[in-house]
Amino acid sequence: MNVEQMPLGPLSTNCYLVVQDKEVVIIDPSGDAEQIINQIEQLAVAPVAILLTHAHFDHIGALDVVRDHYHVPVYLHTAEKDWLEDPELNGSSLFGMGEIIAKAADHLINNGDAELQIGSFSIEVCHTPGHSPGGVAYIFHHNRLVFGGDSLFAGGIGRTDLMGGSFEQLEQSIKEKFYRLPDDYIVYPGHGPETTIKLEKESNPFVQG
Repeated sequence: MNVEQMPLGPLSTNCYLVVQDKEVVIIDPSGDAEQIINQIEQLAVAPVAILLTHAHFDHIGALDVVRDHYHVPVYLHTAEKDWLEDPELNGSSLFGMGEIIAKAADHLINNGDAELQIGSFSIEVCHTPGHSPGGVAYIFHHNRLVFGGDSLFAGGIGRTDLMGGSFEQLEQSIKEKFYRLPDDYIVYPGHGPETTIKLEKESNPFVQG
């Protein structure tokens, strides 16, 4: 498995291309759709899905262009099912960067955790509310990778002062969903560099392991 990290859009939000067996899942198409499409074409891989860790505007800026280009389904937690179509909910109307309105997701992830089989990918989905009510982490156990959106960063955590945010919920999500994983799992966050479960459990100043 190969992971392409692409910081895109006005907030340098990480879009990830996760490649396996000539297939790719796109995680958080955050902006600059042409860069995403060009990278996929250079890799010569076939997109099979778009996975959203949550529906804040800086994670969905290129969603519809990429979705319509490849005709692939979009996965999102049900708690944010209305956010793609609502600039107030997704936050784009609040930050003066232009309203973002996208079509509804094709598949909604229920409140509990789930297992997805998409093409050659086997993915555990963990509900991780706190930064937003429908935040999820996508875990690729075979490769010991987790894509956690804006919940857990290298040396930090996601903000909890936006709509539906809660520090108590985020702390619980990190302790019960992230820190339960083996120490060597690599965490790919929504912003900034990757980290490991071990490093964050030992040194994260906001949520101790």
